[in-house]
Amino acid sequence: MAFFYILGVILWIAIAFWPATVAKNKGHSFLGYFVLSLFFWWITLFIVYFGLKDNSKPSAPAQSE
Repeated sequence: MAFFYILGVILWIAIAFWPATVAKNKGHSFLGYFVLSLFFWWITLFIVYFGLKDNSKPSAPAQSE
């Protein structure tokens, strides 16, 4: 029985890496989103895919006229 609990915890942590990795690739904090996704991974996954702007790409400089 303890094997299934340990397996569940390992899977829980592995799934929490998914939104954290996406957030990191967009230029946001891996650790912050990892901790958040440990508790609310499905909400965090939705946030990182649809709510975060991509900070990893440099934005074009503003043109002054």
